[in-house]
Amino acid sequence: MLTGLCTVLLLTGMGKIDGSLYEAVRLDGAGFFREFVTITLPGLRQEIAVLVTITVIAALSTFDIIYTTTKGGPGTTTLVPGIEIFRLAFVQSQVGLASAFGVVLLVFVLLLVLPVQRLSRERDR
Repeated sequence: MLTGLCTVLLLTGMGKIDGSLYEAVRLDGAGFFREFVTITLPGLRQEIAVLVTITVIAALSTFDIIYTTTKGGPGTTTLVPGIEIFRLAFVQSQVGLASAFGVVLLVFVLLLVLPVQRLSRERDR
């Protein structure tokens, strides 16, 4: 679903990395892995942070497509957190449990996204 956006962002990020850095690392005798870890990954840190944030949010917000097509079925094969929260709140009338599940989901998303954002900001300073 987000493959095109991820590809464009990563290719754009790779384009902004100075080619002389790669040349210098090769002259120092570094291999492909060392080149990737010391030049490419730090150069793509902001792009990776954006991609992780967007893909986590997109993966957890697939409620509309799944609900309109399968309603989480057959059985529970396409059950995602959003549909489970909806079922608990509006089908089974367990609003408290649905609220608790929503808060746990929020904490889970924050635990995934905030460290990535913090790492991205620390490297920019």
